[in-house]
Amino acid sequence: MATEARMATNPVPRFPDGFLWGVSTSAHQIEGAAELRGPSVWDVFTSEPGRVKDGSTAAVACDHYHRYREDVALLAGLGVDAYRFSVSWPRVDSPGGLDFYDRLVDELCAAGVRPVPTLFHWDLPAGLDWLERDTASRFAEYVSVVADRLGDRVGKWITLNEPAEHTLLGHALGAHAPGRGLLFDALPVAHHQLLAHGLAVRALRACGAADIGIANSHGPTWPASDEAADLEAADFYDVLLNRLFADPVLTGRYPDGIGELMPGDVRADLEIIAEPLDWYGVNYYAPTRVGAPQGAEIEFGGLALPAELPFSVRGIEGRPLTDFGWPVVPEGLTELLTGFRDRYGDRLPPVVITENGCSYEGLDDQDRITYLDGHVRALHRALEAGVDVRGYFVWSLLDNFEWAEGYARRFGLVHVDFDTQRRTPKASYGWFREVLRAQRDQHG
Repeated sequence: MATEARMATNPVPRFPDGFLWGVSTSAHQIEGAAELRGPSVWDVFTSEPGRVKDGSTAAVACDHYHRYREDVALLAGLGVDAYRFSVSWPRVDSPGGLDFYDRLVDELCAAGVRPVPTLFHWDLPAGLDWLERDTASRFAEYVSVVADRLGDRVGKWITLNEPAEHTLLGHALGAHAPGRGLLFDALPVAHHQLLAHGLAVRALRACGAADIGIANSHGPTWPASDEAADLEAADFYDVLLNRLFADPVLTGRYPDGIGELMPGDVRADLEIIAEPLDWYGVNYYAPTRVGAPQGAEIEFGGLALPAELPFSVRGIEGRPLTDFGWPVVPEGLTELLTGFRDRYGDRLPPVVITENGCSYEGLDDQDRITYLDGHVRALHRALEAGVDVRGYFVWSLLDNFEWAEGYARRFGLVHVDFDTQRRTPKASYGWFREVLRAQRDQHG
C-alpha cells in the first residue's frame, strides 16, 4: 500500500515509447554450479585465504544454474522488458556449457523477456591473462562461438563489463581477482581489454549481430577544492577512470599522454577499438571527490589506496550513504550524461544505463526505493536536456556474491537466503513493478 500511495502522489515521469527497462546480474555472482565449468581467475582468487572478507566463494552463490526457471518467473512477475546477464567464458569452454545458456535464453523468450548477454564480466578462465595480447584474440574466438549458438534469439549484445574496475581493482590494486598490485604497470590490461572489445564487435557483426554496446562504469569527478593541485589531481583521476575507457571507444584516440604508455604502436589497435557501436552502456553509482595526494595510505570504500598515487580520494560530505558507504547523489547521473553529450557530441551513440543500484539490508528496503526513484528522475532530466537515453537496468535482480565483499552486501530487488536459496521479493521489487506498470499504462 505504501508503494502504491507513493506512486499515486508522485509518479515517475513518462519515458519515451520503446524505452528499455530491465535488471542486471552476472554469471560468477549468481550461477553457482562451479563443478560444471572450468575454473576462473575468481575461483583461484577466492581459494586464497584473506582475499574475500567473509571467506566465502561463489561455488554455489544463488544456485541460478539450477533455479533459473524460478528466477525468470521473478523477471516476468516484475514486468521488465529485458534481462542483462553474463555468459561465463569458463562454462562455455566446458563440455555442454553453452547448453545452459540455450535453456536460459529459451526460458526468457518464452516469458517475453528480452535476453541481453554480457560476454565478459570479470570471470576470465584461469590460465589466461589480460597482460597478454593474445587474450584479446582468444576472447574474440569465444564470442564467435557464443554468437553462433545464441544469435538466432539474442538481438542485443554487450562485449565487456567495466574494464576500468577490472583493471584498477584486479590488476593495479590487487583487491579483486587476479589479485595483482601493479599500479600503473597495469595499463596493458586496459589496452588488451579494449582491443578485445573491438575484436568482439567485429566477431559479432560477422555473425549478423546489429545491436551491440559496451558497459563502461563512469561517474563525475569532483575536485576537492579550486586549488591548482586538487584540480590537477582530479583531472588525472578523471582520465584514468573515465576517459581512458571512453575516448578510445568513441573517438579512436587515447587521452593525451596515455597512448605512449600502452604496449607497442597502438594506432592500428585503436581502429579496431573504435569499431562503431549501436549504443553505449553506462554503469553509474556515484561521483568521486578527488584531491592532491596526502602522503599516506588512504582507506576508501573498503580499499587501501597506496600513498604513491598522484591523487587522493576524499569523502563526499552532506549526502546519505548506502550500506556500502557509497554516497547517494542522483544528480550526478544527470551531470555525467550531459557532460558526455557535451564532450563527445555526435560521436556518442544512444546511451543505455546498464547498471544502477545500491546495497541496503532488509526486506522493507525503503532506502533502496528512494535511491532508485531519485536516479530514475535524474535520468529523465538528462532526457529532457537532450541526451539520447534508450534504457535503464537496475543492479541487481538478486542478492548475490559481491566479489571481495562476499555475501555481506545486498544489492538485490529480491532477497536470497543463502542457506535455503529461498527468494523473497523486497519492497523495492514491488516499487519497480509499479513503475513499469505505470509506464505501460501511460503508453496505452
